[in-house]
Amino acid sequence: MEKTSSDNNYKFKKHFARINWKEWRDAAIWALLLAIFVRTLFFEPYKIPTTSMVPTLIPGDKIFVSKVHYGPRIPFVGWRIKGFTAIKRGDIVVFIAPPDRSKCYVKRAIGIPGDKVSIMDGKIFINDQPVKDPKISKNYYYDFGDYFKSNKSIIVPKGSYFMLGDNSAFSKDSRYWGFVSQKDIIGKSLFIWWPLNRVQLTE
Repeated sequence: MEKTSSDNNYKFKKHFARINWKEWRDAAIWALLLAIFVRTLFFEPYKIPTTSMVPTLIPGDKIFVSKVHYGPRIPFVGWRIKGFTAIKRGDIVVFIAPPDRSKCYVKRAIGIPGDKVSIMDGKIFINDQPVKDPKISKNYYYDFGDYFKSNKSIIVPKGSYFMLGDNSAFSKDSRYWGFVSQKDIIGKSLFIWWPLNRVQLTE
């Protein structure tokens, strides 16, 4: 029996749909792999859940975090690719939470390796000198926590950092659970991208 043009059109459409679906599927897979690669090694969004960084960051803020600044961590193997800068005092940093490694915290780096850190009259002192960087000096800091008592100084060990929340009275930070290891650093907060009325660099 001779095939009609409608039969041929049906087969052509079916064949085209099969090719089209394969192209879309392949494109979706590559897009997913690229997104995973970028999120793992370069950039990742985070949402602020608490008031520990008020007024710099407030609950609901969504921040964009760069992993390339300090060097991205390779999942499962624990390796770290060398970054193009070290953590600087005053940076807002995202890291694996020492008291609960299933969570990530965002705090400000106050003490870097070798620093002698103390808190007196609400001010941060590094190596017995008051910190004048406005990102840090604008906040009032309390000497709460097991790791930090009044008139007590601590030395930040090699490969570790002392992290504090800007909202010191309502922040569980290095004063309570100690130092953050370099291997647990995730990245540097760059800017708030949501909500729109809060879009700004994080400093």
